[in-house]
Amino acid sequence: MPKTQGAFKEKTKTKVTEPKKYSVIMYNDDFTTMEFVVEILISIFRKDRAEAERLMLLVHRTGSAVVGQYSYDIAATKVNAALSRAKEAGYPFRVTMEET
Repeated sequence: MPKTQGAFKEKTKTKVTEPKKYSVIMYNDDFTTMEFVVEILISIFRKDRAEAERLMLLVHRTGSAVVGQYSYDIAATKVNAALSRAKEAGYPFRVTMEET
């Protein structure tokens, strides 16, 4: 039986990295109602009522708060949806995202 010369298996290492996370930050203002902010947190950010109210009060008391961390696409989609809904309602609501 002939030997195969130079036959070898090449090992390749694949490094998988987690996608970068982006924090979504809500800011307090004097015009957007607390009820509107709670509704945004429930409908767009999928928070339950208790968590939405806790986050709304945190934003109200401290001026801003991180309301979630997501991949870039999801964070951008949520920010745009919240800003669109605020614009439709006539609120100067401010929400941004930044790399964590």
